[in-house]
Amino acid sequence: MGHVAPQSHAMRPADLAAGAAIKASASPAAQWPREAWWQAFGDPQLDRLMAAALADNPTLKVAQARVRQAEALAGVARAGTLPKVDGSASSTRELFPTHGSAPAPLAGSWQWYNSATMTGSYDLDVWGRQHDLLAAAVDETHVAAAEEQMARLALQTAIVRNYVQLWYRYALQDSVAESLAQRQRILEIARKRHQAGLTGELDVAAIETTLPAGRREHEQIGESIALLRNQLAALIGKGPGDGDAIARPMPALSEADKRVGLPSALPAELVGRRPDIAAQRWRVEAAGSEIDAARAAFYPNINLVAFAGLQSFGFSRLFEASARTMGVTPAVTLPIFEGGRLRGQLGARTAAYDVAVEQYNATVISALTDVANVVAKIQSAQQQKALAERALATAKRAEGLAEQAYKAGVTDYLGVLQAKLTLLAEQDQLLRVASERLDNYASLMTALGEEWKFISPSATPLYNQGFRPALHRSA
Repeated sequence: MGHVAPQSHAMRPADLAAGAAIKASASPAAQWPREAWWQAFGDPQLDRLMAAALADNPTLKVAQARVRQAEALAGVARAGTLPKVDGSASSTRELFPTHGSAPAPLAGSWQWYNSATMTGSYDLDVWGRQHDLLAAAVDETHVAAAEEQMARLALQTAIVRNYVQLWYRYALQDSVAESLAQRQRILEIARKRHQAGLTGELDVAAIETTLPAGRREHEQIGESIALLRNQLAALIGKGPGDGDAIARPMPALSEADKRVGLPSALPAELVGRRPDIAAQRWRVEAAGSEIDAARAAFYPNINLVAFAGLQSFGFSRLFEASARTMGVTPAVTLPIFEGGRLRGQLGARTAAYDVAVEQYNATVISALTDVANVVAKIQSAQQQKALAERALATAKRAEGLAEQAYKAGVTDYLGVLQAKLTLLAEQDQLLRVASERLDNYASLMTALGEEWKFISPSATPLYNQGFRPALHRSA
């Protein structure tokens, strides 16, 4: 084997610096995402869409089929650790040559040669190669299960984020419609002032030019609403016609805000929660077991073969005691010169282990970065919310002053309408921040990940019977 050995080492998540943002947001009272985390939005329609998606989404069904495929392959690997029994029966009609090896009276005659044999074989697996291959196959089953959960979490996040965008587009469409109504009223006042000779035609034209742009924006928002409905229908595994039935979303922002927070156990527990990290970790385990199997190939392979059956010429004596035949064949196979094949296999498995370890390390770093990015967005959204509320309060005060000035006869109603447009613009900013906060909540749930669970694969009993990958032997 020479000095072929792994060169990479899995990092300890606890050794990564979490950063000030994560530490500041961590709270002992904060909880990890629950399985149905989207229910925090308090929208029954969203719950129905999610149930339909989890039942009918084709991508999720592909991931589930891969779990079943991995389970079946683990069953194939398990067969290599068990005894094997084969049965065979044959009947041959043969003309024996006169001057051949067959003695008289067989020579020169047609005869039936009949045989019925049971053969049993067992690989003693002294060096554990078959069990290592089984351990790797079971680990691949864990990988498939974790990837299925990754697909489910990604699907849930996509539905929630599209649903939030649909809610935002509806609210924005209302705001644009109200702004158009205000601009129409401004235009009517400007025309009356122009007819009275109080303003020029250029002022009227300046206001008129804003209306087509507003109507175009309103139409664009309507288009995006239709596209989002189609997208949601596709995510739940339905056709566009089902998207037409999706009503205006009504999420509860306040309830989602209550659940925004980071558990204090980051980043160590992140490894056990995110399915993508779990998948990479099981890949490392599987690669370690494959290294052990490649090493075992350098040692002698010991097999036991036994057979028992009946053989006779003709049918009359086939079932007599004299037709019995049996035997035992112990066999030892020792690789002596393989032209570097075994060493190449070990080198390939070792390199694959290093790849899996570095992918695991990269996934851990990426996961912690995802959490930090979401925390930064949440903190910024909170600051933007405070600033938007302050600006909105100022706009409301300006609108009130404009109303008072109009009622007192100091200004005309044009100033009031302009103040209302400013108020609508600030309301749009607050609406944008609200949509970002809802989106950040979904992103946080994805970044933290649901608790990874290995759900009832058929290969689990094999894993619990001691066929575990000994990663420390390879590392």
